[in-house]
Amino acid sequence: MLKRDLIAELEALYRVRYRQFVRVATAIAGAERAHDVVQEAFARAIRSSGAYRGEGTVEAWLWQVLLNAARAARSSPAAAPLFEAEELTVAGNGQPSDEFGIRAWLVSLPERQRLAVFLRYYADLDYRAIASVLGVEVGTVSATLSAAHSSLRRSLKEVSRD
Repeated sequence: MLKRDLIAELEALYRVRYRQFVRVATAIAGAERAHDVVQEAFARAIRSSGAYRGEGTVEAWLWQVLLNAARAARSSPAAAPLFEAEELTVAGNGQPSDEFGIRAWLVSLPERQRLAVFLRYYADLDYRAIASVLGVEVGTVSATLSAAHSSLRRSLKEVSRD
């Protein structure tokens, strides 16, 4: 693929999928950094366009760049935690607060499960695209999401018993 064609495709993805990119960046790096993460990811993708080898789709490659940028933003010294501690607290009745309960459960998932959930439900990617982004087989995505769903279901059952 020619560099100008790749850049044109990146621009098209930016216009069409920006909201999904921001949602996933928010989930990983926090709301205050999400827009910067997306901008950084696109800048990295354009700067390193020669690194795209044509294996998989441009969108899947771009998602990998975005995930790396979000992880870097989250782990930088000035980075805030994924969610603030008070967001993870439990309401007085022993149940997670309506606004942050799901976040706490998502944070508790192993990273691969959490990323698969973000890519599936925040970015609306299909299993094949998620597999390409995460560098795994489609069956692994299916198993990973199934494990995440089971874990989240257990958390819901524990809350409902209380």
